Amino acid sequence: MNKKIKGFLVASALAASLSQNAVAQEVDVDPWEGFNRAMFSFNDTLDTYALKPLTQGYKAVMPDAAEKGVSNFFDNLADVGTLINNLLQGKVDNAVHDLARVSFNSTFGLAGFIDVATPMGIEKNNEDFGQTLGYWGVESGPYLVLPFFGPSSVRDGVGKIPDSMVDPVSHLDDTGARNALYLTRVIDSRSRLLETEKLISGDKYTFIRDAYLQKREFDVLDGNLDNYDDSNF
Repeated sequence: MNKKIKGFLVASALAASLSQNAVAQEVDVDPWEGFNRAMFSFNDTLDTYALKPLTQGYKAVMPDAAEKGVSNFFDNLADVGTLINNLLQGKVDNAVHDLARVSFNSTFGLAGFIDVATPMGIEKNNEDFGQTLGYWGVESGPYLVLPFFGPSSVRDGVGKIPDSMVDPVSHLDDTGARNALYLTRVIDSRSRLLETEKLISGDKYTFIRDAYLQKREFDVLDGNLDNYDDSNF
């Protein structure tokens, strides 16, 4: 996670926590808070006693270069979905850049373990189907915490279905290899949050909820804060 996004997460969460109408707003964005808190507690317990220790062990034994290579590999796979969603949003120029990234990183970058595209000036985009729905005007709907998957919304939860269909890992015929890649990707994703989670303050559930919802709005707008509407937060 780059410094720009990390800074936005902190700023957005703090802004939400200081809102004078926080209680009324929470009802609007989180009408299923009871269920969501139960799912959050389940996920947090699973993370505390299983995923986080496993991730910390992974970081302890993996050389930094190898860990970076694994992250690059999964980022390269994610670029496939980003390419498709940029096409669905009509962002042809971005899709061309995504295709160039996948092509260069998959070949010269040794299956994506080395990111050769970024030094070439081909910057990474991040798009998913939830963002595509948002781009075409679909509202996020209520906040929703999914078991195992964590923070989401009705729109983003629906978006996970087509996202999984275009995920290259899901098309592997070897069940063992597919499951191993799924687990490794989860650990890799969790490892990227170990430092960021230190920024969390106050009620952990509320902090993560507000940061998630505002970041997703930020993502849908491609960072164009001139069109940002925080009236629901």
